[in-house]
Amino acid sequence: MTGPDLVVRSPDGTPIAVFSSGVGYGAVAAPGSVGTRETEAPTVLLVHGTTADHLTFRVVAPMLETRYRLHAIDRRGRGDSGDAPGAYSIEREFEDVAAVADAIAAEAGGPVDVVGHSFGGRCALGASLLTSSIRRVVCYEGAPPASRDAASAYEPAWLLPALAADLAIGDLEGLLERFMRTVVGMDDAGMARFRADPVWPLRVAAAPTILRELEASNDPAAGLDALGGVRVPVLQILGSASSAAFARNTAALDARLADGRVAIIDGAAHGAHHTHPEAFVAEVEAFLDG
Repeated sequence: MTGPDLVVRSPDGTPIAVFSSGVGYGAVAAPGSVGTRETEAPTVLLVHGTTADHLTFRVVAPMLETRYRLHAIDRRGRGDSGDAPGAYSIEREFEDVAAVADAIAAEAGGPVDVVGHSFGGRCALGASLLTSSIRRVVCYEGAPPASRDAASAYEPAWLLPALAADLAIGDLEGLLERFMRTVVGMDDAGMARFRADPVWPLRVAAAPTILRELEASNDPAAGLDALGGVRVPVLQILGSASSAAFARNTAALDARLADGRVAIIDGAAHGAHHTHPEAFVAEVEAFLDG
């Protein structure tokens, strides 16, 4: 792992680390593909979800970077990015993504596309309301809850107090595992693989951000009324094996969007960029090339 290629200051001064790859950054374009010359390569910003950092795209990035310029960020509070003191707000996350989009759009000479997973997808949608530097958004299971009832909730009501208790005693591994099992649906075998992965210590270090991001789900700025007002084209990706809440909320957001569509990856759940990378990349490319 190396340091960031770019650091962008958010409006509140928080440094956001950006890791660049792909056409124009050392990757060789596939024969006959878009981006065979550096000036032709579309620019794509990758935004990770809760618990993660830019490395969450380590499986699909090599597949995308033969055709695109990629810029993956560490969201605030983890990795090589900074954080801000005081109360957390999801609106600062929107500003972070918008600031990075502005910076890389200036380099690219035009607006860029954003691919966000989960909470990162919600941040991408929110950022598109703040800047003209975002052309299109791919939001993979990042729609806000359609309502406050249990059918739309991504987590049971007992989870936040339990995570807060884990955080209070400093049990970051327990906090992370509780989240992964309850929200992501990871089983014993999946947890064993995750704990053996080299990224596990990085995920544990970022675990304190989980609680604040779940709490931010109730912020009106990240709600259906606000994000339903996004005007840029949006592709929502949904796994057929994801919980019913993901399907319900994806449909509710799609019904509000001015230019929305939904792609379903058969057999996938919330981690298709790891479990079904070819299908994930195919949907992203079809949308961005269309």
